[in-house]
Amino acid sequence: MGIVAGLDSSPDFTRIVVCDADTGAVLRQGYAPHPVEAAEAGGRPSDVDPQAWLLSLGEAAGGGLLEGVQAIGVSAQQNAVVPLDAQGGTVRPALVGGDKRAQVSAADLIDALGGREAWAQAVGSVPQAAQPVTKLRWLARNEPENAARVAMLMQAHDWLVWQLLGRPVRRTTDRGGASGTGYWSAATGGYRPDLVELALGHQVVLPEVIGPSEAAGTTPEGLLISAGTGETMAAAFGLGLGFGDAVVSLGASGSVMAVHPEALQDGSGMITCLADATGMHLPVVTTLNAVRTLRGTAELLGLSDLESLSDLAMKSTPGSHGLVLLPYLEGERTPALPHTAGTLTGLRRESMKAEHLARASFEGMLCGLADALDVLRGRGVEVRRVFLLGAAAELPAVQASAPSLFGAQVVVPQPADYAAIGAARQAAWALGASQGTLDPRTPPAWQGAVAQVLEPGEDLAVGQAVRQQYVSVREQTHPGAFRV
Repeated sequence: MGIVAGLDSSPDFTRIVVCDADTGAVLRQGYAPHPVEAAEAGGRPSDVDPQAWLLSLGEAAGGGLLEGVQAIGVSAQQNAVVPLDAQGGTVRPALVGGDKRAQVSAADLIDALGGREAWAQAVGSVPQAAQPVTKLRWLARNEPENAARVAMLMQAHDWLVWQLLGRPVRRTTDRGGASGTGYWSAATGGYRPDLVELALGHQVVLPEVIGPSEAAGTTPEGLLISAGTGETMAAAFGLGLGFGDAVVSLGASGSVMAVHPEALQDGSGMITCLADATGMHLPVVTTLNAVRTLRGTAELLGLSDLESLSDLAMKSTPGSHGLVLLPYLEGERTPALPHTAGTLTGLRRESMKAEHLARASFEGMLCGLADALDVLRGRGVEVRRVFLLGAAAELPAVQASAPSLFGAQVVVPQPADYAAIGAARQAAWALGASQGTLDPRTPPAWQGAVAQVLEPGEDLAVGQAVRQQYVSVREQTHPGAFRV
């Protein structure tokens, strides 16, 4: 079929991969950071001029990187809102990231519609500070003049696709990106303009939601641009997830998602029901504490890095000599215990050794994520394989415990630009569908991620006993807080 490219515009940089359209083999790569100044308090800014994304895109594509490319797919950071006026100009910089400014607005919106259950039924998720719908509420409350000028809304990948196509009259998005906005329902496949009005105060033009293998358009040079999608959906597509697959992502906080054939409504707000990049669904459950649990323990023990903590933990044994750490250091979202703290139990003279605390931190983190997996399992989501992502997935103490605690085969993919690869795979699908060489309902079969595969094996019974020890402590400490 030829050559395609995937472009991933993350919060910090643009990465481009050029791939063989038939096999997915990466032929060339490009990278450039966004020319964005850090926020005053450090970290990422909450307001970004979207032109920065275009500038880094141009730099990443330099040196003839896209020569011979026939189609481009775009993946971009989720939750970024680009407010446009009637002429298509930006009303103000894009609102991006977690944006804690909007926490009060999230609570306002939940109350305005009648509670969490009402939101879950409407769009499959309960407003969080990061979501576009919540940012619109913040805009209306804090910048009413700007809010009044907003005539169109786009997300980051929508806006980039529109720019690549020369800003045509037709503006598009995909199911994956739309499902994270808080004003599109994955269950019904339709927008809820009334929720935009509830948040912003008036109606606006929203992008057309096109199918997974449809093209957004063709550039004047004849380059096909596919629908694009959010980073989460692109990474899942790049990994080649299918039914029975879940992803556990180990960041400072954690997330668990899985492929499922239908939308899941959850009035508790623990499950956010996103759409994927293939026509299926991606229910997601998040925890507030993952690698931050390990970092906190390493600091307590005077260790300089997580590798040292892992080495120390491996000197202990499963069950950590009875030590159990409930890792709710920042409060917790799953289960819903926002104001609690962590708990360490099982202290006996023989268990009060550094290696047992180190092991308990790994087991506590992984058991917390196993709880999140069980939320999905409890709703009928099949989990046969767990893809483990993040730098911490390489640690021996994680790999030694994860398969038996999760009760499933664990796959640790080699580090790669899976969001960019997923965007390229989408481009290959749209190109093949347009040429009649691929079924619009079946994505191209690309080679899977190179990965290490870990089986629970004989450790399964031991791991499940450790898990039960954790569950017993959790139930004694927070009775009834966790209901699957």
